[in-house]
Amino acid sequence: MPNTAKKLTLYDDLLALPDHVVGEIIGGQLHVQPRPAGKHTLAHSELIVELGGPFNRGRGGPGGWWILTEPEIHFIRDTEVAVPDLAGWRRERMPALPEDHRFEIVPDWVCEILSPSTARKDRALKLPLYARFGVAHAWLVDPAARTLEAFELREGLWSLVGVFKDEDTVAAPPFAAVPFGLAVLWG
Repeated sequence: MPNTAKKLTLYDDLLALPDHVVGEIIGGQLHVQPRPAGKHTLAHSELIVELGGPFNRGRGGPGGWWILTEPEIHFIRDTEVAVPDLAGWRRERMPALPEDHRFEIVPDWVCEILSPSTARKDRALKLPLYARFGVAHAWLVDPAARTLEAFELREGLWSLVGVFKDEDTVAAPPFAAVPFGLAVLWG
């Protein structure tokens, strides 16, 4: 009698995860981490406020972007899947949001909020993944160190274009048109 049971994939495992965790598939491995703690969540929320108005909505800035929280980016459908804390697409490259939960257009910008449990993965696995698939800009925000590192992809490699700390004013690509004070991220 033939076996008609469907073979489960890593993506099936990802979909079966409980709501209180975030799952990603990077380099053929399922990575699972808990939802973020308070300082991480505050930095995340404040970045949405600072960037969302001028770039997503065009209030006090140029507009023309989708700035989204934790989108499920499928660099390779159901196989290479990352969930950055924030991601942004120029609307000319992605005129409309996808109908389902899969974002299959490479973002123009990603931001990872580092925590002790994710910093190594964000730097050692996700930044190279983003570079490999051509994400043009990446920010790493570290609430514990009170820093924001801005990177730009140049010839396939990340180039550090700025490090901001404590109460510095951030004016970094691709959002240099509307500077903001970093202190708001720390509370």
